[in-house]
Amino acid sequence: MLALDLLVNGLIIGLFYALMAVGLAMIFGVLKVVNFAHGEFYMVGAYAYVLISLKLGVSPWIALPAAAAAGAAIGWLVERTLMRPLYSGYASWSIMKDEYAVVVTFGLSLLLINLVDKIVGPYPIRGPELIETTRFSIGPIMLNGQKLIAAGISLALLTGLALFIKRSLWGRQIQAVAQNRLGASLAGIDATRTTSMIFAIAGLLAALSGALLAPVINPSPDVGAFPAIKSYVIVVLGGMGSIWGAMIAALLLGVFEAFFAVYVSYAYRDAFGLMLLILVLIFRPQGLFGEKGREV
Repeated sequence: MLALDLLVNGLIIGLFYALMAVGLAMIFGVLKVVNFAHGEFYMVGAYAYVLISLKLGVSPWIALPAAAAAGAAIGWLVERTLMRPLYSGYASWSIMKDEYAVVVTFGLSLLLINLVDKIVGPYPIRGPELIETTRFSIGPIMLNGQKLIAAGISLALLTGLALFIKRSLWGRQIQAVAQNRLGASLAGIDATRTTSMIFAIAGLLAALSGALLAPVINPSPDVGAFPAIKSYVIVVLGGMGSIWGAMIAALLLGVFEAFFAVYVSYAYRDAFGLMLLILVLIFRPQGLFGEKGREV
């Protein structure tokens, strides 16, 4: 029964990891750059959920989509103002694209952390729970009520995203731009609008992840740092730029960490992902589920 309990709880944690990592994978799959402010999208979602619920006195179920919308808006704004020079009219920047992305997104990360620290304060704030029931019993398995509801929403959202990417016209456009931006533009696809949509989706997913876990993590200005590190590990494990690889790698990492914490060492649970990453980079540099030359 312990193994079953660890498996279920590991999958739940993996769903939260996936919600963060998929957006990061989408951005890399299209622009081939790493967004170092991705963790701050998570932080913004957590704070938006808490402040809208507590300060405005609205239902947490209303604050949840509002937090997701705030993340999407910030993602869209970041793309429009900071990332567009990478691919819109600045061909001479192609050589220094990586350096520009690192400096700009890292600077944005510091800016958002300090803004929240000065405006809201440095102390953690506990968010309201979505449901009053603290625990659910499903057969022999005991689950935290908040985490179970959050996992269900995460699963529904990830399933919807997978169908959106695979079946919808916009999803096919995202795949086309990720494979060949110039070719997609020549085929009549608005690559700039597609990139804006990707950043908005990434911001929405990260912010929603933060909002769902706000009652558990007690948001603080630097709360996004740890989820961001996990996301970087997962994106590399799954294959750089692969959405499907990121989803599978996130679930596997959640399960492996759960078993590692019980059977090996809880203290080194979070280091397990880094150890696995090193092994993967040595024996399969393209990631567990990635293929050379293929993204998204």
